[in-house]
Amino acid sequence: MTRTLTVATYNVHGFRAQFGRPDPRRTAEVVRSLDADVVALQEMTGLGVDPGPRSLRVLDALPEYDGVVAPTREGRGGFGNALLTRHPVRAAECVDLSRRRREPRAALDVRLDVGGVELRVVSTHLGLRHAERRAQVERLLAHVDAEPSPFLVVLGDFNDWVPGAPAVGRLEQRFGVSPRVASYPAWRPFLALDRIWVHPGSALREVSACRTRLARRASDHLPVVARVACPEAVDAPASARRETPAGRA
Repeated sequence: MTRTLTVATYNVHGFRAQFGRPDPRRTAEVVRSLDADVVALQEMTGLGVDPGPRSLRVLDALPEYDGVVAPTREGRGGFGNALLTRHPVRAAECVDLSRRRREPRAALDVRLDVGGVELRVVSTHLGLRHAERRAQVERLLAHVDAEPSPFLVVLGDFNDWVPGAPAVGRLEQRFGVSPRVASYPAWRPFLALDRIWVHPGSALREVSACRTRLARRASDHLPVVARVACPEAVDAPASARRETPAGRA
């Protein structure tokens, strides 16, 4: 029987709902409800590059997950991307996607051991301008293609909502068309900002948004969730198993 993984991407908006104070435990409750093996998180606050109470506050309420962090700003105790995983981390790398005079951006490239199968997960949060996103996607693809992986998930908040727009168009050209699921704004979603691609494309089973009442309240984005068929045996080249410069929470 083919194993199936659940992967998700979630822009947590600094744990802030539409109104009210930040609440990491409310975010943790949404994450737990997804029952996902891997969760990519964007706009995380309280990130630290060293283990400790500031490293990933949401993990306090999610002991079943390990965490890898990639801060893009130092303010608010660290701000940026994170990845939660139920599977052992083989390696992790932070890829700088920043453009001059724009908000710092990055991708988190993590290799996981899923029962002997290597799953490479690349998560990101792209910029707000078309030209910025085009350049970031080209940088991201160059990084991914430098070490091709037989089993790959690319996901995150791509800030690209127009079908066929250059940034998403390049990703679809490379990885195939992925379902567009409305995820923003959470209280009345009509824009597909949060996306998931899988290689090989045949491994992608379904994509949906989590539309629970709590998810609509916890952030300005809804989580997007995919079911992915896991190959029985995929080994990465030895060169892919490098040290881990990204922070571990």
